[in-house]
Amino acid sequence: MQQNVRVAIIGLGFGAEFIPIYQNHPHAEMYAICQRSEESLNQIGDHFGISARYTSFEELLKDDRIDAVHINTPIPNHAELSIAALKAGKHVACTVPMATTVEECRQIVEAQEQSGKNYMMMETCVYTREFLYVKELRDSGKLGRIQFLRGAHHQEMAGWPGYWEGLPPMHYATHAVSPLLALAGQEAGYVSCQGSGRIADNLAEKYGSPFAVESALFRLRDSDLAMEVSRSLFNTSREYVESFDIYAEKMSFEWQQLEGEDPIVFTGEQAKRVNVPDYAHLLPEGIRKYTTEGVYDASENVHLSFKQGSGHGGSHPHLAHEFIMSIVEQRPAFPDVYTSANWTCAGICAHESAMQGGELVKLPQFRK
Repeated sequence: MQQNVRVAIIGLGFGAEFIPIYQNHPHAEMYAICQRSEESLNQIGDHFGISARYTSFEELLKDDRIDAVHINTPIPNHAELSIAALKAGKHVACTVPMATTVEECRQIVEAQEQSGKNYMMMETCVYTREFLYVKELRDSGKLGRIQFLRGAHHQEMAGWPGYWEGLPPMHYATHAVSPLLALAGQEAGYVSCQGSGRIADNLAEKYGSPFAVESALFRLRDSDLAMEVSRSLFNTSREYVESFDIYAEKMSFEWQQLEGEDPIVFTGEQAKRVNVPDYAHLLPEGIRKYTTEGVYDASENVHLSFKQGSGHGGSHPHLAHEFIMSIVEQRPAFPDVYTSANWTCAGICAHESAMQGGELVKLPQFRK
């Protein structure tokens, strides 16, 4: 069994959230950090006591002491950096989505297969408290047969960095797609998507995508299940929400309408709000506190993810733990490269369908 996986974090905005988690994981060594801005690099390196620092990703990949990289850069860089790292013999964790095109997803799958290294898309929504709670209901048999699934992710992205402006809603759909497919235990097979409404002209011209909302109906591969996903990014009023609803034979789960409310579980026609527990007990003791705390302090200097979505539902330490243990135990991570590609292509193909007026689009199949 391999011990102490030496990790490098690329991108230190959201990425800095993971530094103390790796520092306190029993099988990880938080070895190096990488950021273009030398001032920010040194500030964070000094704060966390990390001496190996790079302003160049290419130079970092030449460091043979690095076993694994965790990429937290802007979305357009995800594919290029992931492929380069896999070809350099590094295990790769990358924040969502995997890539922006089907071809990029295919190239990442090929690079992972040729390298034999682990690839994991760090999808927060399959390690939230709510997801783990419903997974527990499913695995215990309390849900019964799943009959239908619905997901949504609504977020106002005005004022975010330029590459976000006008991004097609379904190109950032994994937060809504992934919990549904993970709970169903299937991949998306076909999609028909409708675009609705219009965003401002100066936003629409960036990616040639006019829609304020995209709403997709998926047929799951080798399954009798269908699922529905809706996304919005601009010019649509709604409190931030990443949600999923599961309708099953014995029990159903519906996400709350407002942040701060509790979700609802239905048993037959009886409804009951439930206080979803934390699942820190599934983690090594040293990182359990990070299901509820940011990395600097708990109240005054928290990342946006703790203001919108309660720290991604306590998922950050679960993600880091899964990535490290998959390497230590020499097994695929969850999600592995094939699942990550399917979850990402679900949104890419949904937007393609919307641009074709709702034409049915078949998703590529990467798993052999």
